Amino acid sequence: MEVNIPEILEEVTEAFWGYERALLSNDVEALKDIFWNSLHTLRYGLGEVLYGHDEITAFRNSQRGTKLEREVTRLVVTTYGRDFATANCETKRTGADIKSRQSHTWVRQPEGWRIVAAHVSAPGT
Repeated sequence: MEVNIPEILEEVTEAFWGYERALLSNDVEALKDIFWNSLHTLRYGLGEVLYGHDEITAFRNSQRGTKLEREVTRLVVTTYGRDFATANCETKRTGADIKSRQSHTWVRQPEGWRIVAAHVSAPGT
């Protein structure tokens, strides 16, 4: 298996930054679309545990109008072959010193790269 094939690494990195742009602009439709539409998809957040695309969609719909201001302070994207990747980052909220961590598992689907699992954590949570 090849790790970090340059063009695949570029694709997944671009998909990650697309997610980040959607998150910061509160583009709920894009955020819902970025997650694989499956019962097998999961997202563990700071205060929520979501199983399946329907639960993730309901959560995103509840976040409409909630603005997030943060910066990615470190990003590690690793691809495994041509269809599987992970993206792990540290973030810092604007105006705060607390860093959080986020991990994504990405899989290439017929419609493009989609998150199949995500986890967000912060110190003390």
